[in-house]
Amino acid sequence: MLIEKVINNNIVSAFDDTGREVVVMGRGLGFGVRPGQPVNEKKIEKVFRIKSRDTADQLKELLADMPLERVQISADIISFAKSTLNLKLNQSIYVTLTDHINFAIDRFEQGINLQNALLWEIKRFYPHEFELGRYALELVKERIGVELPEDEAGFIALHFVNAEYGTDIRDAFRFPNQLKDILEITSDELGIVLDERTLHYERFVTHLKFLLQRVYRRELLPNEEDELADLMRTKYPKEYACSRKIAEYIEKNTDCRLSGEEVMYLAIHIRRVTMAED
Repeated sequence: MLIEKVINNNIVSAFDDTGREVVVMGRGLGFGVRPGQPVNEKKIEKVFRIKSRDTADQLKELLADMPLERVQISADIISFAKSTLNLKLNQSIYVTLTDHINFAIDRFEQGINLQNALLWEIKRFYPHEFELGRYALELVKERIGVELPEDEAGFIALHFVNAEYGTDIRDAFRFPNQLKDILEITSDELGIVLDERTLHYERFVTHLKFLLQRVYRRELLPNEEDELADLMRTKYPKEYACSRKIAEYIEKNTDCRLSGEEVMYLAIHIRRVTMAED
């Protein structure tokens, strides 16, 4: 690899053997070197291969003034998420998560602690992502000696939700409350208490997560199953009415109208939850 630009003493941008630009990290990697020289491979600790030019530029700008230890922590958390949970993440996570962890440490050192009003909902609906947040806190404590509060684990979890579903981080912050509201609508409309231990409940929540993802990405299913929708409306009127109620809630809160097919599939999942409660 040949150095394209020295970002700081520990990070350079370079061109790999295929001519593709990469961001390379390693202690002392950029010290005393110039563009055009080969990268010292013995010092390489991490290579960021970012497909988006905009994301790559944001990453280089972000890393320019950041302590190496904080960059390493973020990179290791992402590697852990990919290897242990096999998550497919948008590469923007390298920018958003690194930036968040850096400022979280700065805030803590300044005595500023942010409360996470969504912490309970995040634990409930995104348990795997929350565990990644807890893992991040352990790394920060182990390597830097800073013990961040549990609220930060929730914030970090939402960065992974955002990277998983390919939505905007502001939308990811809306998901937990919207999931809670939809489940409350379901319980109220059907007059039941949902059993969170059942497989049908888990599948219902999973369906809702991907439904909200499609809503915010404006990738809803088209209207192609009119006959099946009519059948659901006739055979399971309570479940279909509940589905319509949820659709109205989503439309009101996201300014996105659900298709008839989305309403039908939602009703099917509601019917399954009802069966589990019978």
